Amino acid sequence: MTDFRRELHLRHKREVHLRKERLQASHERKLHSKYTITFPYGRKDQNCDVHWHAMSFEENPEVYSGSVNKFPGMREICSKMSLFRCLDQMHELFPSEYDFYPRTWYLPAQYHDFCTDVRRLHEKKIKPKPTFIIKPDIGAQGDGIYLLRDPNEYSSLNGRCHVAQEYLHNVYIIDKFKFDLRVYVLLKSMDPLEFYICKEGLARFSTVPYENPTHKNLHESYMHLTNYSLNKRNNAFNRSEREDEGSKRSLTSVLKKIENEGHDSARVWKRIEEIVCKTIIAIVPEMKVEYQAAIPVGKPGPSCFEILGFDILLLDNLKPVLLEVNSAPSLSIDCEQEVSPGVFEYMPSQKDEEVKRPLVRDTLLMVCPQNKLRYW
Repeated sequence: MTDFRRELHLRHKREVHLRKERLQASHERKLHSKYTITFPYGRKDQNCDVHWHAMSFEENPEVYSGSVNKFPGMREICSKMSLFRCLDQMHELFPSEYDFYPRTWYLPAQYHDFCTDVRRLHEKKIKPKPTFIIKPDIGAQGDGIYLLRDPNEYSSLNGRCHVAQEYLHNVYIIDKFKFDLRVYVLLKSMDPLEFYICKEGLARFSTVPYENPTHKNLHESYMHLTNYSLNKRNNAFNRSEREDEGSKRSLTSVLKKIENEGHDSARVWKRIEEIVCKTIIAIVPEMKVEYQAAIPVGKPGPSCFEILGFDILLLDNLKPVLLEVNSAPSLSIDCEQEVSPGVFEYMPSQKDEEVKRPLVRDTLLMVCPQNKLRYW
């Protein structure tokens, strides 16, 4: 009789245990369906919380719900002509507030104005002699950029449009090299306008020691241009993984060096933040036109967010200057490296990883449905 009771007791315990396991599995299934954030590629037959793709908004019409990492028309808005026209319009209204970018001409439309203005500058016999940088309207990675002093040297190949900008020679130098700062900005929402500035970024250095532009060195792209995609081709590119060395460094390490050299780095960063804010204010009207055309009021559609890359140059007085805004900044965390003569491989880049992984992680946490983050 005792053995029979013991068997009943053990059987009851097993049934209770199995019942608890079934309840726990059922609860976990409900939590999974309710609180799991989905990231599949955009499809009409599947609702997603976040769509992340490398195309422009217009090139992926399948996205109709959730959040998508592109704003309508952003690529065109951030083209050099469109961006600096927006800034020029604000400069006419608020000249003292919008003085943070180089003087710009739009070619070929303003070619005659460009020639006239250059001639007047030459008549003043300014030293060093005025130099201008020509950039394709839609271009990246330093492609098609060159310096000139005589407007007659300009040529519009294949009907391409360009901007001509005053070349700023009085730049702040670190370790004899020119550099610029890549500042990342998350534009989270259009209405209401909401954006965040990442406190960490990258500093991209040229790979030839800097000298003021002269007729003899105007062709030295590795000296005058700081684009990473260009300078990585130079044998002098320094791949040091030390924070304060190399041809690519963290933004905070550069600010720290500026502080160590006796300057107010906090003031520099504050002025950079002001440039970001004023630039976004300048492009908001264009963004709203594009947004409402793609997603009219009352029409179902995704919400939008986007990571932008602001390229900032520091003058020798540490005044920051906006060079351009990139609507598709590289988020790769590897770099091309020559492992043997003529043989290249993609290797992990510690500096890119330390900057870009937190950037993407925090962006996703910002744009994911907040009710699905309660158990994270």
